[in-house]
Amino acid sequence: MSPLLKGRAKIAVATQEIVRAQAEALDAALAAGGDQLDADDVAAARQIIAKVGQRNALAGDHTVIALAGATGSGKSSLFNALAGQELAQIGATRPTTSTPSAAVWGDDPAGPLLDWLAVPRRHAVSAPSGEPTDEPAGSLDGLVLLDLPDFDSRELSHRREAERVLALCDVFVWVTDPQKYADALLHDEYVKQLTGHSAVMLVVLNQVDRLLSESAVETCREDLVRLLKLDGVDGVQVLTTSVLTGENIPELRQRLANAVAGHEAARQRLSADIAAVAGRLRRGVAEREASLDAAADDRLIDALSRASGVPVVLGAVDEDYRREALGRTGWIFTRWGRKLRPDPLRRLRLDRVPSQVLEQVDPLDVREIVGRSSIPAPSASARSAVKLAALSLTERAADGLPVLWAEAVSDAAAPTDDRLYERLDRVVVTTPLRGNPPVWWRLMGWLQWVLGLAAVVGLVWLVVLGVIGWLKLPEIDTPKIGPFPLPTLLLVGGLVLGGLGAWLARVLARVGARRRRELVGTRLRTAIADVATDQLVVPVREVLDRHRETRESLDTARLT
Repeated sequence: MSPLLKGRAKIAVATQEIVRAQAEALDAALAAGGDQLDADDVAAARQIIAKVGQRNALAGDHTVIALAGATGSGKSSLFNALAGQELAQIGATRPTTSTPSAAVWGDDPAGPLLDWLAVPRRHAVSAPSGEPTDEPAGSLDGLVLLDLPDFDSRELSHRREAERVLALCDVFVWVTDPQKYADALLHDEYVKQLTGHSAVMLVVLNQVDRLLSESAVETCREDLVRLLKLDGVDGVQVLTTSVLTGENIPELRQRLANAVAGHEAARQRLSADIAAVAGRLRRGVAEREASLDAAADDRLIDALSRASGVPVVLGAVDEDYRREALGRTGWIFTRWGRKLRPDPLRRLRLDRVPSQVLEQVDPLDVREIVGRSSIPAPSASARSAVKLAALSLTERAADGLPVLWAEAVSDAAAPTDDRLYERLDRVVVTTPLRGNPPVWWRLMGWLQWVLGLAAVVGLVWLVVLGVIGWLKLPEIDTPKIGPFPLPTLLLVGGLVLGGLGAWLARVLARVGARRRRELVGTRLRTAIADVATDQLVVPVREVLDRHRETRESLDTARLT
């Protein structure tokens, strides 16, 4: 926009596209930030977003410039001098402006704009006849000049009305005087709050005719410039004026014409408003997020494994494998005794539905089919270990985050125990704990049957021979292998080799049980890791992603 002040550095123009992008980025930051942003700043941001939409919807190229000042600063006199006619009532000792007054230059209708501003007192300013020497270079058409109530008025309604219109105008003209230019109310409550609005701000030191000399005027002006710098408003030149002597009134009018000529003050003000509130919100967001692995760490998985009873399950898997293996490959004459032993997986209610059936069932219906297991509930120490592991995850994720964001991370990493342990139990129940019988089971089983049959044949043969001898019947020729009768070899060989086979089967069963335990342990650990990731890590990463999106959107809204 055209600079309001001579000598000011060139300011980047806030185009309509830039303002729209800022507003969209601010809205995205609010959506991502949620309850982790300051509630008051969020409310202010939503008001500004609404104001952007409302201001852009108003037709015309009007520029709204507000004269704001304290009681007795000559604000209304300055308003009349700029308008070239007596529009505002002037009071000597008390404020007389209770509602804003508007002076409108040009033929373009400003009714909708003034309705939005809620300014009831409106005056049309006609172009002067002749060729006055103090008219600005450039037209004032499109200027809407507002005379506001005093912001230090004893009437609370006057102050609130001034603040309401100041929030909506395009350009601020702060009018002060030699007696009140250092007033804390002006600097602390107003100027300091608009540190990013120097492009749409002008400061007027009015009534300088009260000072005795030019040097006193210059000293007063320089002191006001110093105070403005302390307020954080740099680059705003102070213009000295006097309605009584007419000093610099044409210069002020020229500054207003410069602001009107660019037709950019409204967008510059909206851009500054968005950047300011985004800057306040940005203070509640960290510069970075912690780097968090996509999957759960070993400590968390170990704690959840203990809490879900995985050691108990793996012990049952080991015992079940050995029971099943020896039941199929053990000595044929003692194998039946193992059938009387309780099924370790059945005790835990982990054997009711084959894994092939579970693979065809919707995960949401698994609980209705298999119910709960009988695995012992996690002990207090196991639950504490889970909480400590989740706390470690929280501390890593929340490192460097503001309090509200750190609390969000903590809440995300602390789901209800019932939900977490329900998922863990479902994982254990639905994880395949058995596999296809290995080949050696069938081979050893057949061998044991052969050896057992050989022993039985040998025993029966010997019994028959004994009965024949006892009855004094004719002897039957018994085949021999070497010096040993075949029946004896069948009986002894069947018993001895069957026993050796049973011993070998026990050795192989221990090895197979260990491998099955490792396989099932890997399956359970993978499934529990998925639960940990889904229930704890993913929610935490979602908070961190929201934090990153909020930070990036706020930086876009701030134009940084």
